[in-house]
Amino acid sequence: MTELGVEPPFRVGHAYDVHAFSDDLSRPLVLGGVSFPDQPGLAGHSDADVVAHVCIDALLGAAGLGDIGQQFPEDDPSLAGANSLRLLADASARVRAAGWNLANIDCSVVLDQPRLVPVKVEMEAALSDAAGGPVTVSGRTTEGLGALGRGEGIAAWAVALVYR
Repeated sequence: MTELGVEPPFRVGHAYDVHAFSDDLSRPLVLGGVSFPDQPGLAGHSDADVVAHVCIDALLGAAGLGDIGQQFPEDDPSLAGANSLRLLADASARVRAAGWNLANIDCSVVLDQPRLVPVKVEMEAALSDAAGGPVTVSGRTTEGLGALGRGEGIAAWAVALVYR
């Protein structure tokens, strides 16, 4: 509610997430639901899909439903290795149950490898299907700067717009 006593018909959520690369060489890299078999995987309790995770956080934040850690705790053994697209679909269902609809999610992924352009359409389709609305993804390079530029992990930002 605003000070006028009226809830606005739309809300925005903004999120950031980062995952380091895993020391487990058998762990696959999954970004936006797409597997990259020739790349090292990310560390995390689920499949560590940083793109899906940041979309979940932005969506939950927009609806005022907390964050991914509150809804899907990393100490929950049932979520070990979980498919993050399924978590995104679950988060989207929770957002709808709270009376909100997804207008869109826009996500920026910061990484030097792998290149996202060849799988961008596939990634956006998988994320959009799971989220129940349009999700766009763009890749950004680090230009070799910082921890991400040294190949220590992958970061992502997302903004979600929901409406009643």
